[in-house]
Amino acid sequence: MKKSPTQIYSIIGISLVLFLLGVIGWIGINGHSLSRIVKEDVTVDVILHDNTRMEKAEALEKILRDQSFVKSAVIVTKEEALEKYIKENNENPINFLGYNPLYISIQTSLHAEYVNPDSMALITRFIQQSNIVREVYYPDMIVGNLDNLIQNTSLILTVIAGLLLIAVVVIIDNTVRLSMYSNRMLIKTMQMVGAKRSFIARPFNKQAFISGLISAVIAILGILGIRYFVSGIFPKINVLDNPILFILLLVTICALGIVISVLSTNRSVIKYLKLKLDDLY
Repeated sequence: MKKSPTQIYSIIGISLVLFLLGVIGWIGINGHSLSRIVKEDVTVDVILHDNTRMEKAEALEKILRDQSFVKSAVIVTKEEALEKYIKENNENPINFLGYNPLYISIQTSLHAEYVNPDSMALITRFIQQSNIVREVYYPDMIVGNLDNLIQNTSLILTVIAGLLLIAVVVIIDNTVRLSMYSNRMLIKTMQMVGAKRSFIARPFNKQAFISGLISAVIAILGILGIRYFVSGIFPKINVLDNPILFILLLVTICALGIVISVLSTNRSVIKYLKLKLDDLY
């Protein structure tokens, strides 16, 4: 059965909606990993007094690395801090101050479960017990709003996914019914010459299966492309954090495209079989 322009437009429309649903689903199943990456990117700068000897800084670095809440701890010397400052600001403070005003520090990242206001306050007090610590700095405004932001984002994504799922069902059903409208006379003619319902529906169901499969494959290729693109820009995002759920998502997208197309087609066939000939005009 040759594909009509209506069927081609139907495939494109269904592919787009399945693609959007799949992207939202992919973000959802990787939401835990994404939130963990965001939290572990928060840096706690342990700034030391200017006269701190390197051996004392190294001792504190080792103490911090041994703590259960610390993911990593790295010493940043005054010279390294100056080099970073010059690179970021395109100016050298030594030129107008005559000395390096920056301090030696220990850049620390925490495990995600400790990046919240209560834990950060306790960790700050623990670090400040050392007499070589001048200041402990972290973006407290970001930390304070991070959990709420993640929760609100998850809720919004859930609502969008639900709306898209409804849209998938409605759009596929409507486009299939529109495509089947042009075949209503053929369906009725086959019925009038004595063909059984199953025989009449078979070629249309087969075409619906193929169209649904093509739409799903296009959507899946788009999802894989987005996943590859995002992982290239943000290498820290482990898109295979849960490969089983990701494969299940792709299977679900494929099943939605096929099952809804076939069911809608079959329903349209039954509808036109029940109508009287005069009602088809």
